[in-house]
Amino acid sequence: QVQLVESGGGLVQAGGSLRLSCVASGRTFSSYVMGWFRQAPGKEREFVAAISRGGSTNYSDSVKGRFTISRDNAKNTVYLQMNSLKFEDTAVYYCAADRIFHSSNYVPSSRRDQYDYWGQGTQVTVSS
Repeated sequence: QVQLVESGGGLVQAGGSLRLSCVASGRTFSSYVMGWFRQAPGKEREFVAAISRGGSTNYSDSVKGRFTISRDNAKNTVYLQMNSLKFEDTAVYYCAADRIFHSSNYVPSSRRDQYDYWGQGTQVTVSS
């Protein structure tokens, strides 16, 4: 069982920045595909970004060019740097892990059902 713990959420003005972190338990973090999803009130949980074990990334169109996902395998941590935040980025942000050992050139999935483990989420609120 993998445990994921997010941090870094908070209240920020539109145009500002935040960096989310997600620390994973276990010894096989480096082999996981890691993703970030978000859920706004009354809406479905949606894909934000993901990164493969080889460093390939995938972003939703709504955050491309503003958000950057990265990972530090030595620290079992995945990050989400969020710049130029907008009011519509307000949501609970969840970290997720795909435990399947994919090829090194695998493009990480945007599908929720591809991910096996989930964190509890961290709230991001952007004031307009």
